[in-house]
Amino acid sequence: MSLWGVALFTIHLALITKKIHGKEFSKLGNGEWNIPALISLLTQVIPEKTKVEGYEVAHTFERLGLRILILNARSIKLNNKHQDIFISITDITEQRKTERDKENLMLQKDTLLQEMRHRIANSLQLIASIILLKAGSVKSEESKAHLEDAHDRILSIATVQRNLDPTSEGSLVLVLDYLRTLCESLAKSMIGGRKPITLKVTGGGGTVTPDEAIGLGLITTELVMNALKHAFPSGEGQITVTYESKIPSWKLSIGDDGVGLRATSARGEGLGTSIVESLANQLNAEVNRISTARGTVISISHPREVPASHKKTPHKGAIPAVL
Repeated sequence: MSLWGVALFTIHLALITKKIHGKEFSKLGNGEWNIPALISLLTQVIPEKTKVEGYEVAHTFERLGLRILILNARSIKLNNKHQDIFISITDITEQRKTERDKENLMLQKDTLLQEMRHRIANSLQLIASIILLKAGSVKSEESKAHLEDAHDRILSIATVQRNLDPTSEGSLVLVLDYLRTLCESLAKSMIGGRKPITLKVTGGGGTVTPDEAIGLGLITTELVMNALKHAFPSGEGQITVTYESKIPSWKLSIGDDGVGLRATSARGEGLGTSIVESLANQLNAEVNRISTARGTVISISHPREVPASHKKTPHKGAIPAVL
């Protein structure tokens, strides 16, 4: 039996009229189905015992214009044991148009989000500059210190906003890449070659939501700025930012080889400590500090450990659950 002699082009679809039955596929309608690539594919179904699943065809029809179709085909045997082909065709033109429209909307949203973040960052930077100018004009040293602190923290929020790339809804942020970009920006603005201090980012991979990334960025910025201000009275040293993730846990550490917390303890716990604690609490994380004369490491670990006194213990004689 020749290839064209088989019932390759005989279509048995309940939803089409009887006028189609018995016609060659390539001759249906006004011949608009005579698509060489499609015909070549269908000729392999019976002799090679293959099936076609989800084959997408984009074709311009005389009356319908450009249509996008999904075609499925497989060989079947009817009661007379004659081998035919069953073909189903689904028009997905509108579905594809909806998908393209959605992609365009998401792209526009991301572009607007990026523009909004830059505008917010620029506005915050302008406010920080005004505060710094005001700090230079006040006579009170205490007021000047408060204004300078306000300047630094507003600048840190601007930096975090500027370096967080726009992300689509439901997507995640690569933490290590984000922290590297953030720290590069901090190094340019706060170190800038004037001090022999290096800022290094290391660790493993991991992703978080955009909101969590902002929290991690603010903590990192606060602790890095604090180390730059107080850890190196001699003017040189290294700060290392480390992020490690092992789902569902993660750990962010900011360490330096400076003089240690004890050497600067006369200042007491300032606003920065409260900010870090508050941000860690929002991330369900706990803060741990290790400090010696050879440096300080502050770690933020998620999830927060439950104190032993808060853990429930079974009553005496209780039957343990079997897992």
